[in-house]
Parts: sequence; C-alpha cells; structure tokens
Amino acid sequence: MEKWRWDRFFDAFPFIWDGLIVTIQYTLLGALVAYVLGLVFAIIRRLRIPVVDQILWAFIEFVRSTPLLVQIFVLYWVVRPELLGGLSVDTQRLIVGVTALGVHYACYTSEVFRAGIDAVPAAQWEAATALNLPRTRTWTDVILPQAVPRVLPALGNYTIAMFKEVPLLSSIVILDMVYQVKTEYAADTGGAGPEAWFAAGLVFLALSYPCSILVRKLERRVEKI
Repeated sequence: MEKWRWDRFFDAFPFIWDGLIVTIQYTLLGALVAYVLGLVFAIIRRLRIPVVDQILWAFIEFVRSTPLLVQIFVLYWVVRPELLGGLSVDTQRLIVGVTALGVHYACYTSEVFRAGIDAVPAAQWEAATALNLPRTRTWTDVILPQAVPRVLPALGNYTIAMFKEVPLLSSIVILDMVYQVKTEYAADTGGAGPEAWFAAGLVFLALSYPCSILVRKLERRVEKI
C-alpha cells in the first residue's frame, strides 16, 4: 500500500483553489435562482389557481423524487442541444448547471416559503383586506416582510447543501473542485491519490462548518421574533 505523501496533499491546493472559485459561483447563482423561483412557486400555490396549482404540484413532486444527477444529464443531453445549440459550450454548461441546481432546490425552498407564508397570522391578512390594500401590496408590504425572515435559516441550510452538491456538475465538465482534482491535478501528477481528495474534503468542511454555525445563530434569532 502506497504511503501518505504530504507533498501531494499540499500540491493539490492550487488546483482546488481554481475549482473553489467555480464552486462558489455556481452555488451563489444556483441559490439566487432557487430562492426567486421557490418564492414564485410558493405564491402561485398559495393563490390556488385551478389546474395551474395541480401542474405545479406534479412538477415539484417529480423534481423532488428524482436524483439531481439525472436531472443534470437530462438538461445537458436532451434539453441543451434543442434550446442552447447556438451558444458557446461554456455558456451552455453555465446555463445548464445553474438551471439544474436552481430548479432542483426551488422545489424544496418553495415548501419553505409556503411554511413561512402560512405562519403569518390570519389577522394580518384580515387587516390588509380591511384596509382595502391591492393584492400586490398585501404581498409586498404585509405578508412577505413577515414571512421571509422566518425562513432564512432553512434557506441557509439549503445553500450549504447546494454548495456540497455542485461537484455533481463535474459530470458535464464544469471545472469545480472535484473536476480539478479528478482531471487537472491527476494529469499533472499522474493520478489523484487520497491526499488530493482529502484536501478537497477539508476545503468543503472549512467553508461548510462555519456557515452551519452562522445558520444556527440565525435560527435562534428568528425564534425570538
């Protein structure tokens, strides 16, 4: 059995750093899509529009019931050639990666937003009706300002989870940390040994753990509201 080599461990970090920047970019863009789309899904379902609500419910359940990796492959190999064929390969991968992460997690964050909206006291809805506020202002001035702060800890947890699932995008040649270790570092050193994978795991831990602590602190503050 080959002995542990610290030189290979430290040599992996420059490659991991390049991949880390890409990983963070996809996490932030995916989270933005997930939050916006999740909120839209939650509001549509709250409005209970016939047929639309049923179609959206079926879509959400389908996405939640299938692996993210399968969704990535479907978007990349089936949808991409039809809709994005005229764009550069890098742009296609960017759109597919962000869309896959965003839509997948939107189907989870939509339930989080729904819970936050449902937690707003009924008296707030009644007050908005008594003041004859338009529906748009009821949402923007009364409901969402109370609902969104309640769900921030849950959204933070989903962002951390997304950060750790960005490596799935390496399957479509997106240059995240895992891809850098698996290909670039391996090509430079003749193979990615356990030292490189351990280094990548430490980077994930170093970023995820402090974020988890911050989310817990935020959760305690929200409980006091």
